[in-house]
Amino acid sequence: MRDAAATSVDPITDQEFTLFQRFIFEEAGITLSPAKKALVSGRLAKRLLHHRLGSYSAYFRLLTAGQAPGEVQIAIDLLTTNETYFFRESKHFDLLRKLAAGAAEQRQSFRVWSAACSTGEEPYSIAMVLDDVLREQDWELYASDISSRVLSAARSGHYMRERTSHIPPAYLKRYCLRGVGDQEGTLLVEKRLRQRVQFHQVNLNETLPKFGTFDVIFLRNVLIYFSPETKREVVGRLLGAIKPGGHLLIGHSESLHDMAGPLQVQGPSVYRKV
Repeated sequence: MRDAAATSVDPITDQEFTLFQRFIFEEAGITLSPAKKALVSGRLAKRLLHHRLGSYSAYFRLLTAGQAPGEVQIAIDLLTTNETYFFRESKHFDLLRKLAAGAAEQRQSFRVWSAACSTGEEPYSIAMVLDDVLREQDWELYASDISSRVLSAARSGHYMRERTSHIPPAYLKRYCLRGVGDQEGTLLVEKRLRQRVQFHQVNLNETLPKFGTFDVIFLRNVLIYFSPETKREVVGRLLGAIKPGGHLLIGHSESLHDMAGPLQVQGPSVYRKV
């Protein structure tokens, strides 16, 4: 094993990978399969070099010694998978539009939470729909993630143009500014819309902030990273934040079929709280 002055890194061992499986499960409730070994190695290698550590076990000791709390957050950020794009799973946005239109007809306020918002594509997609349907009517949009790194990117609302290809053309024209000069090839979500999204750092594996209750919670493509027990605990917490008759939307590759509780299946990946 190399010492703390090392400038290269030994390959991660199975035993070291097990340490980081335990670390991210304890910190975020995320279960990493053996297939993620290369991902862990690749994402953490630069941090080992930054600290001049020659082994992953040395980096694990740094994380767990209690002397580098900022590094713990960096490691969580790196080990959290954040793959998303605008208007992902379009049927969810069709439903959102329908529900928002119903609130508009009843002159009721409407509240939505994007509970694993990653780099912001999901909440800004939601915001475009709500602004289009509800206009000046009262609506609120919360967005949260465990990763401070992706939240920083989300707050900026600045994206490469190829990442915005799923935005409907009318929304693209109305809500996005095209980059020019040294910003060529990028798009910026307009300031007015960015200011409507309330971003917060939230660990869904812990007691939730008191945000109030919501008409719709998006919890998409995150449950697949949780163990069955953690999944039940997270969904149980979020159920308390959904209004009676409100909706919980999960990813199309996910299911709550083994969950007990006041949830009624409305369609694939769509649940209504009864």
